[in-house]
Amino acid sequence: MSSSHLIGVFDDESQLVKAVEEIRGKDLPIEEVYTPYPIHEVIHAMGTKSKLQIFAYFYGLFGAVAVLAFLYWTSVISWPINYGGKPFNSFPSFIIITIVLTIFIVTIASLATFSGRAKLWPGKQHKAYDLRATDDKFVIVVSMDETGPGELGTIEGIMKAHGAVEIREEET
Repeated sequence: MSSSHLIGVFDDESQLVKAVEEIRGKDLPIEEVYTPYPIHEVIHAMGTKSKLQIFAYFYGLFGAVAVLAFLYWTSVISWPINYGGKPFNSFPSFIIITIVLTIFIVTIASLATFSGRAKLWPGKQHKAYDLRATDDKFVIVVSMDETGPGELGTIEGIMKAHGAVEIREEET
């Protein structure tokens, strides 16, 4: 299935930020912005909020409970060993391994969640809209399928007004 995109290339970071803010200020859709380095103003202007930290919290909660349950089951129910007169359920000895394994579980589960949400997996062929975005250019990509003809003209006009050095339509 092919889709069409309007691609605007900018030389200057400040021009890009102003264009993104104006486009988003008029509630027009932007599919993605590609920059050679992170620009926090663009992230805020795009209005995207990550829910990864909420997932990480629940992964940590689940991980801690699962590790404590496993340690309790192993040391009290499945394989109780009396060593040094200590009780079978010796919680202080569980603390370090619980912390370490909880951090491990949160890290791996968050990485898997991020990769799944970002559609990153081994062997995936990614479409590079403009290779110069990895060097010195700033690129705005707008999906033409999600915008009406009037909106497309408005977006193109905003890009031109803010100094886009190149505006092109591309079929992917």
